[in-house]
This record gives sequence, structure tokens and C-alpha cells, in this order.
Amino acid sequence: MKILSIESSCDETAAAVVENGRTVLSSSVASQIEEHKLYGGVVPEIASRLHCEAINGVVRKALDDAGLDIKGIDAIAVTYAPGLIGALLVGVNFAKGLSLASGLPLIPVHHLRSHIASNYIAHPELEPPFLCLVVSGGHSHIVEVTDYTVMRVIGKTRDDAAGEAFDKAARTMGMPYPGGVHLDRTAEGGDPDSFVLPRPHVVGSPYDMSFSGLKTAMINLIHNAAQRGEELPVKDLSASFRKAVVESLTEKFMAAADDLGCRKLVLAGGVSANSLLRKTVKAECERRGLSCYYPPRELCGDNGAMVGAQGYYEYLAGHTASSDLNARATMTIE
Repeated sequence: MKILSIESSCDETAAAVVENGRTVLSSSVASQIEEHKLYGGVVPEIASRLHCEAINGVVRKALDDAGLDIKGIDAIAVTYAPGLIGALLVGVNFAKGLSLASGLPLIPVHHLRSHIASNYIAHPELEPPFLCLVVSGGHSHIVEVTDYTVMRVIGKTRDDAAGEAFDKAARTMGMPYPGGVHLDRTAEGGDPDSFVLPRPHVVGSPYDMSFSGLKTAMINLIHNAAQRGEELPVKDLSASFRKAVVESLTEKFMAAADDLGCRKLVLAGGVSANSLLRKTVKAECERRGLSCYYPPRELCGDNGAMVGAQGYYEYLAGHTASSDLNARATMTIE
């Protein structure tokens, strides 16, 4: 089964053709990073307009690269939640129009579910059940995946997501957008124990996370140093902050795995590209005798292939939509 999939939840316009949920026949992405660098982050209105400009060409390229036209496609999958509402609407409306014109089934796909599904492409042997840490700019969740479309949130951030904390800390240090990537690179070679930063805990919720206090402590440290005319060692500061975030994520993830008896652990989302997070989770899994999976870096960010992978399993579960499908800015993964 060949699925044409469309992704437009934030600042990447993407499309792909995926066969049977595991084989990527083509993948096309139009990035908006250079446009949003001017503002230090994603501007929703600009993102929506750029999606409108790019989506037709991106979808056409995905079909051409797969050597297919719309007649060779069996269904259309699209990200419909969660994300920036204007950006989502571009992809949803394009997919609905294509579905109506072609008569092909329309498959609505949850953005975080598709991030998890990126691992099905990278690891053909991976099957549920497993425990997944989904970390991105807007989300930090520990998810129990009992089947391809059956999921339960075990823990989540109570405030800021890990990716947002990385980006805000990097921006305060003067790094360009997207900050998390630059902070990760800068941290290499720095001393991760040079600054003492807090590791917040949520009382009564052992698997929940909080990054707002850590982010604020980091920003205050930088601003106070600037007011005193002091120059901070950026490499050491980046390494200390990265260690604090990764330790918080890993501690909660491993605690949930131990308590639930999970033997298979998975990373997903944009922050799963972070080099220290990958290294730390892998080491902890090896120490405990657990299986560890994470996608290659090219599948960590938003892309159409992951939407097609999850779309295949949503279709098998009977999850299709009619022309009244609407975008949702927020929606639980469950």
C-alpha cells in the first residue's frame, strides 16, 4: 500500500510516499529556517504563508521522485494535530482537496504519533509494545505504546518542553535559530560540571517533568553576568545546561521503564537528535540489558515519511476521515 503523506505542523513543508508503513519511496522537505532566523523563532503567520507557497511543489516532487502520479497512490495521510493552527490548516486543506479530487481515502495523523513512527522506518524489526520518550520543541512525553494506534501517556512536562528550554537558553546566549542544535554542538568539549543548575521535580508525579525553573535559572545566570560585565564560558555553560536537561529526561524515562517492566525503549522527536541524550539513554539501556531504538538524525525533525509510516497503521485500524476533517492546535496522543 502506497501512501502520499503531508506534514505542515510548524516550519517544515514536507511530503513523502511510503509503502506499507516501512519503506520510503520518496521524501521532500522545504525548510523555513532561514526566514525565521530573522526573528529568533517561528512566526506563525509567516510559517502559514510559506506553507501555502511551497506545498504544491513539495507534493509534486514527492510523487515525481517516487516515479508515480496520483493514480499510483492508495491513500493520502496528513498531520492534523497538534501544531500551529494556521500551518496545519494548509496541509489539511490541501490533503482534503486532493482526496476529494482523486477519490482516495484521507487518513488523519497525530503529529507525535508520527514522530514515534519514524522509528518503524529506521528499524524494520521494531514492533509494539515499547516505551517511548517523545521530546521536541513543544512536547516532552513518556508514552506507553501498546499497539501501533493504542498509546497511553505515562509522564509529561508540566510547563515548558525540553526543546523549548534548549532553544530559549541558546537564544539568550546569542546563538541563532534553531538554538537547540547550536547549543548541542557548542556543548561538545565543555565542562558539564562547571555550573550548578537545578533539576526540578514534580511532587506526587514521579514521571512528570518540569523545565521552566531550569530555563529561568539559566537565563537569570546569563543576564546577571551581563549586568556585572562578566563574560561566561559559553562551552561550559552549554555543557552544564545540556547535562541538566538530559539527566532530567533520562531519570524519568528510566524510572518509568523500571516500574512498568518495559524491556524496549524508544526515542523520538526533534530533541532525540541531541547527541548527549542519545548517548546517555543508550548507555543506561545497555547497563540495564534493555533494547534501545532511536531514528537517524534526518528523521528526527518534521518530515513527511514519518506521517506516511503512522498513516499506514492508522488506516489498518480503520481511522479515516471525511471532508469535514479540521485541524487541531492541541490534542492528546491517546
